[in-house]
Amino acid sequence: MTRGQARETARDILEIVPLVMRTVAAELRAAGELPAPAHFGLLSLLSDRPRMLTELASIQGVSLPTMSNSISAMVERGWVRRNAPSSDRRIVMIEVTLAGRAALERVARAAEAHLAEALAHLDLASRRRLRNGLGVLRQVFSTRPRACGPTARGGHRTTGKRRSYLSE
Repeated sequence: MTRGQARETARDILEIVPLVMRTVAAELRAAGELPAPAHFGLLSLLSDRPRMLTELASIQGVSLPTMSNSISAMVERGWVRRNAPSSDRRIVMIEVTLAGRAALERVARAAEAHLAEALAHLDLASRRRLRNGLGVLRQVFSTRPRACGPTARGGHRTTGKRRSYLSE
């Protein structure tokens, strides 16, 4: 693939992925499943392991006050809790609760159902091409090293295992 073709493909991906996510988020909001799309990206991150507020803000590319507000809203919903390790009370870890895991799973199932419905009309050849293309994307992004720090553009994990359905 030439550099120009790669840039064109990159533009297509940057156009299509947000379109898919906006469509799914709109469907979930209409069905009453999704009060705040960004919260589900955070729940997905936290389902891997507890994280510090500063780490979450860095990964999501937002300020600490913005992240603190998001976490407070999620605490009110019972989806996450703040936990200070006994070794250093100045550090606050954010961890997902059982209710948060249940909410994440419920939304994931609903998002999958909406996507499946949207894709159901594809013929076999189109489904195969789509799956092959998604396989290529997974391979490319699961083998790239994760950027860290302020230069990380979004800092999304790239192992291909995280189910970030609604981080848009």
